Amino acid sequence: MATATLTATAAPAADPPIDKVKLIAFLAMVFGMFMAILDIQIVSASLAEIQAGLGASSDEISWVQTAYLIAEVIMIPLSGYLSRAFSTRWIFAISCGGFTLMSFLCGTATSIDQMIFYRALQGFIGGGMIPTVFASAFTVFPRSKQAVITPMIGLVATLAPTIGPTVGGYLTELLSWHWLFFINVIPGIIVTFTTFSLVDFDEPDFSLLQRFDWWGLISMGTFLGTLEYVLEEVPSKDWFDDTLVFSLAVIGVFSAVFFFWRVLTAKEPIVDLRAFSDRNFASGSLFSFVMGIGLYGLTYLFPVFLGRIRGYDSLMIGETMFVTGVCMFLTAPIAGNLSRIVDPRYMMLAGFWGFGVGTWIMSGVTHDWDFWELLLPQILRGVSLMTCMVPISNIALGTLPPARVKNASGLFNLTRNLGGAVGLAVINTLLNNREDLHIQRLHDNVTWTRSVALDTWNNIQQGFASFGSNAEAMTASRLAGLVRREAMVMAFSDVFLAMTALFVVLGLAIFFVKKPQMAGGGGGGGH
Repeated sequence: MATATLTATAAPAADPPIDKVKLIAFLAMVFGMFMAILDIQIVSASLAEIQAGLGASSDEISWVQTAYLIAEVIMIPLSGYLSRAFSTRWIFAISCGGFTLMSFLCGTATSIDQMIFYRALQGFIGGGMIPTVFASAFTVFPRSKQAVITPMIGLVATLAPTIGPTVGGYLTELLSWHWLFFINVIPGIIVTFTTFSLVDFDEPDFSLLQRFDWWGLISMGTFLGTLEYVLEEVPSKDWFDDTLVFSLAVIGVFSAVFFFWRVLTAKEPIVDLRAFSDRNFASGSLFSFVMGIGLYGLTYLFPVFLGRIRGYDSLMIGETMFVTGVCMFLTAPIAGNLSRIVDPRYMMLAGFWGFGVGTWIMSGVTHDWDFWELLLPQILRGVSLMTCMVPISNIALGTLPPARVKNASGLFNLTRNLGGAVGLAVINTLLNNREDLHIQRLHDNVTWTRSVALDTWNNIQQGFASFGSNAEAMTASRLAGLVRREAMVMAFSDVFLAMTALFVVLGLAIFFVKKPQMAGGGGGGGH
């Protein structure tokens, strides 16, 4: 009897089930985050249709994306402070409700000026949803449930930008560009009311508002806003040769210096950078930065290749890229279960090197590559994204005390966005420079002394024989087009090879990271 009692006492306590109300509230928040992230890529795939509908110029239409990204990147780090001041319920409900209203107004815009204004507000207000969801995942639920919760947010954070071109292509093709925004309205209303009714994770601390650092906010907004703009524009403006880009870069540097000074000296800084003193968070943020390059860089490169080289429209591009989304969806539960038993460093190693294998395969790209040639690289990309995302999130946020997670979540998500912005700037610059280099090399080789060039010229000219005196000019134009196409393909190959080297090096860097020890706690909210 005594032995039985002793055994019962020594047995570990049963793992408590997840609170169903909290889970429903959290799932609603996750769906809101999905809408906010999806809205970036869903619009980028149909900018040409929006431009035609609003009668905008090519320079003006780019601001539909730029305004959203600049505003969002300012709100993401600010959301941690606001969430502590107003509570998770209020900041998320306001963010989702404002995002939904701005989505409706974007769909009703009749001029490019209206669209840019509404998009900026949509990005700023909606940007608070993303870090709030990440913070809730690591403060509301116990650590024992992270294998279920983390893959959920990881899937949404990576799946949304991946399937954006597909969803955008279908909506624009079947309905109109207005529905790129109207599609958010009904789900946004439901999510807003659901989260306001059910979210009760923490209490507000209004005393923070009395110590709000307005100078810190202004300097942070100027720093991040100019950084985002400069990174967006430098590839097309030959980096700092453009006066406006150079001027904003200088302003950004000075505002960055002032911002970091305020953060280090203010009694209640707008963003607390002390999270980076935690080794796990710092290394997780670094890997998040690189994963942003892989996530947004490859999401950009595949559609550009299919559009420029293969001549696909947005719907065909979306259908071709859908493979990655399917692989991510199927890998998410597997990655969650693996995170319980496998050293997260090994999962990250597999993920980064999976990226590397996929980009190495793509370095052999030719102008006639189609769905089947892109299939394996897309599978590797989808599986690798989920294999990386789960352990990176756990390392960065899962090891921090719950009280520091809200602020750290904003910084963590900011690193991923900045990684994407830096990656796109470098990728576009490489594409432009390498294309110019290959065009010059091909022109040097396409001469009358080379039999291949002569045979190609004669074959093309025979096809234009019926055009009489115009045949020679048409042949020259067609040959020049072939040269440019091949130069572009070789430029894509070079960029994929450079990304391969990046992912291989990051995989090797993981061996210098100590195995993280997961912090206790969680599940207590933030009361």
